[in-house]
Amino acid sequence: MSLEQQIANGEVYRESGFSDPEDIALAKKLAHQRQMGKHRSFAYNQTDPVDEPARQKILRELFGSVGKDVFIEGPVYTSYGNHTHIGDHFYANFNFTVVDDAPVTIGNYVMCGPNVMISVTGHPLKGPKRRHGDQFSKPVVIGDDVWIGGNVAILPGVHVGSNVVIGAGSVVTHDVPDDSVVVGVPARIVKQLPPRMDHV
Repeated sequence: MSLEQQIANGEVYRESGFSDPEDIALAKKLAHQRQMGKHRSFAYNQTDPVDEPARQKILRELFGSVGKDVFIEGPVYTSYGNHTHIGDHFYANFNFTVVDDAPVTIGNYVMCGPNVMISVTGHPLKGPKRRHGDQFSKPVVIGDDVWIGGNVAILPGVHVGSNVVIGAGSVVTHDVPDDSVVVGVPARIVKQLPPRMDHV
């Protein structure tokens, strides 16, 4: 199975040590994308907070796509950046971190407290399997009208529905249905919310 297929299927893979020319080419491409993501994150984190035009320009270079009215406090950290797609009216507080080795899709009207971490990537449980950097990556999807509290971790493969609140300090390991409040480690549903309306 090719490196591309392993990544797409959420299989365990390595990012180096290939012999197939297509795998080598993809590994080089991914390495370049990672480097550019770190470069652009660094550039964003060095901008003057009052220079919003410069900050917006970098955000649109850093992420795969960015909607309107997006504001991210610095610092921000990404693995790639270009694998992350952000909808309209997004806000993230300090230390927004996205480990986006696979796609991360964020809907409209999403708010993040400080120190939110979204990670699509994990590693095998058996220690020897981690010695050479073996990993797997599964996409994360976040719906519309989601409030993610401070110090929340959203883990690989999780789909968060719309009209959701994730309480501060939660670790989200499983899908979260629409119209719910989840808290805890691991996060669990503690309250159902009325279905969201199209108006405030």
